[in-house]
Amino acid sequence: MARMQLFDAWNSAIVHVFREGTIVISQTQARAAADQYREEGYALVRQFIDGDEVVRLRAETRRIYEEGMNHPSTWRHGNLCFEILPEADFGARYLIQAYWMSWISEYFERFRRSDAYLTLLGPVLGDSIKQVAQQIHWKPPGSRLNGYRFHQDLRFREARDAYRDIAGSTVNTGLAIDPATRENGCLQVIPGSHKMGYLGLSDDSEGGQIMKGLTAEDELRAKGLDPDTIVWLEQEPGDIALWGLLTVHGSLPNMSDKDRAFAISSYVRAENSERGEWAFREGVSVSLGTAPQLCKYEALHDRPEPHYVDTKWYT
Repeated sequence: MARMQLFDAWNSAIVHVFREGTIVISQTQARAAADQYREEGYALVRQFIDGDEVVRLRAETRRIYEEGMNHPSTWRHGNLCFEILPEADFGARYLIQAYWMSWISEYFERFRRSDAYLTLLGPVLGDSIKQVAQQIHWKPPGSRLNGYRFHQDLRFREARDAYRDIAGSTVNTGLAIDPATRENGCLQVIPGSHKMGYLGLSDDSEGGQIMKGLTAEDELRAKGLDPDTIVWLEQEPGDIALWGLLTVHGSLPNMSDKDRAFAISSYVRAENSERGEWAFREGVSVSLGTAPQLCKYEALHDRPEPHYVDTKWYT
């Protein structure tokens, strides 16, 4: 599947290009964030991008949302995917996630490999980096399924043999597109939990679905975690959070009357991964090629063509 085929399929879209030269994060901030990340399993950097770039980010996010809402149910094309809660089961159509929107957005394609990300990630991952996940999470009010049980993201790396030192080589980032508050379900983390190994938290609850139900405090205590140490990462648009594959984290449902968009990208030290799209090679930004690379979706090469997904994980 050629990359241009994806763009041709969306030729009516307005392309917004990420503007280079809007870096706000400094090397000093990046080193401080790396130190906190190693010690506590998370970090928070304020004003990762500036106000003008936030305006562009939010505009392109709205465009992606509108494109996704054209689909009646979950739709996939290569790594690109719109995850939909359909009207037939929820009474209204809800877009809750978009994966690898870079295939239809020149803005996000440039943004994912911008100098700002290299500055942020360099102190932890070096200058040769691949990206294994790119997604936008929305928390639409009324959808019922927009909270996340406490968990560790290592559970989503099924092909462990494709990585070396997988936990030590991976950094997840969460960029606030809309304000992230306690009311609308901001990210929550448990500092130091990354030093406890894989705990299997929420693996057996509600069939292993982290978007069904909420984590009780007793579940945390049973794994040796103290609920009183939970940190709520409230963010303004443009702020970015970091956490690791072993960092215990989750979020409550959106209790406000407005949607909340949050962009998650997962990066890995290139020399330790057989998976992912290149983002930086020896400090040089690398664009997407003509066809998607295997990231997390195991069936990518079995069914790369556009299709709707029938799996109803929410039932």
